[in-house]
Amino acid sequence: MDQRLQKKGFLSTLPTRIVLVLYSFVVLYPLVWTIYTSFKTTNEFYANPWALPKQISFDNFAKAFQEANIGHYFFNSAFVAVIALAICNTFAFAAAYAIARYTFPFSKWIKRLYMSALFFPAAFSIVPLFMLLNKLHLLDSQLGLSVAYAAASIPFTIYLLTGFLVTISKEYEEAAMMDGCSSFGILFRIIAPMARSGIITITIFNFMGFWNEYIMALSFISTESKRTLTLGLAYLMEVQRYSTDWGALFAGLVTVMIPSMVLYAVLQRKITSGINMGGLKG
Repeated sequence: MDQRLQKKGFLSTLPTRIVLVLYSFVVLYPLVWTIYTSFKTTNEFYANPWALPKQISFDNFAKAFQEANIGHYFFNSAFVAVIALAICNTFAFAAAYAIARYTFPFSKWIKRLYMSALFFPAAFSIVPLFMLLNKLHLLDSQLGLSVAYAAASIPFTIYLLTGFLVTISKEYEEAAMMDGCSSFGILFRIIAPMARSGIITITIFNFMGFWNEYIMALSFISTESKRTLTLGLAYLMEVQRYSTDWGALFAGLVTVMIPSMVLYAVLQRKITSGINMGGLKG
């Protein structure tokens, strides 16, 4: 009887399993193809772009870092992403806490304003941000680009953190207040550690967005030495023109993917728990 039930359950979920396997193949194959193509020479790529490389060689990565200056662009992207994360997480966490815990005039309208910003296309903000950064003398500046990234991500960050902070009991704050803890002490010493999963989740999401962003970087950065990694890859293709070194180009693409892949692999349990407990739940 148990075997029949197990067989019936397996057959009922078989279509779902097949769809998931096919979807996994569609998602993973381009990733695997990009990785092994980064070890191929340009001649091998033109001979058969889908074949495996004849030998594993890191010459393409050496070319990407030495000739295309990928290492410098990598540092620029890391600097911009870290500054943007610091600005975005600090302001968004404080705003999310105020929205989740306090009732004040126009509080509901402020929350709705942040929610409406989620549906505002990022491309529409390029021109206003360009003019604003120009007036603030932050155009063609890595700090200005970081501020633009942070501003664009604050609405989604507040949305997720607000949903997460609502799940934390107010009794912890009441107990801290009875012990004489200040409002800032409650926020950073009590609430922040308890909201760690949500903060980690939004940090990873924002980092991936900042790391892979291209349009704002292209619009706000003009000096070659200040370019981010995504701009560096585009610059690499522009320099090579019709004699594109595909091996070095794919090595650069793998370099772009590595940080996001490593962070997600290490922290994927934290991300899952943060999503389940935060604003994306239900």
